[in-house]
Amino acid sequence: MWQKIRKWFAPKPQIPPEWLNMPLREIPFLCIDLELTSLNLNDTKILSIGWVEGKGKQIAMQSCFYQVVSTTASLNQSPVIHGLTAQDIAQGQPVRIALEELKQYASSHIWVFHCTGLDMTVLNGVFKKLNIPLPTVVTLDTLRFGLYQLTRNLRPPPPNAVVLPVCRARYNLPAVPAHNALDDAMATMELLFAQIQKFAPQNSDTLKSLLITDAIDVFPAPLDQL
Repeated sequence: MWQKIRKWFAPKPQIPPEWLNMPLREIPFLCIDLELTSLNLNDTKILSIGWVEGKGKQIAMQSCFYQVVSTTASLNQSPVIHGLTAQDIAQGQPVRIALEELKQYASSHIWVFHCTGLDMTVLNGVFKKLNIPLPTVVTLDTLRFGLYQLTRNLRPPPPNAVVLPVCRARYNLPAVPAHNALDDAMATMELLFAQIQKFAPQNSDTLKSLLITDAIDVFPAPLDQL
């Protein structure tokens, strides 16, 4: 219990000034999505991971990455959502392969998620379990970004107002296939660009201008979280 209290009150690492002062149009983003066995953080396992790079409101299609992850964990009812079967999972690759590749983007890109707290908690746990050191990562959460924009009028948002399809619909972005890690990563990147265009349309706007949204966070290396 005392260790949890120490973590709650421990100061978070500061966002590096080179990120804070960088114009948004110049920032390399990496949108990441995970498909999981469940939303129970105590025992969930990664079933697939996808990501894509983007910069200057353009998506780098050649950077698309997708991998199904092999696991012996029970799939429970998750195939109903993501469509991955036991046969798909059996043909997957070890999660270490994907994480070693993902680690290379830790210092060079801002990692973007639609619900950073969930995905980064899972990733941190797996990096730590596999003893793979991860540098400090700066993240941006499109869910928090959307929540900020919805609550500026001090009214609570309606149920499901910040799920990815509903957030996209508010910007007139087309409906896309859901619950595929790469598709969701690309959908998140499109949403991010739309959010930035509405919130910070000036070419001179920097990452610092987004701090008020509470969408920016910093995650220390998992092996340092003792």
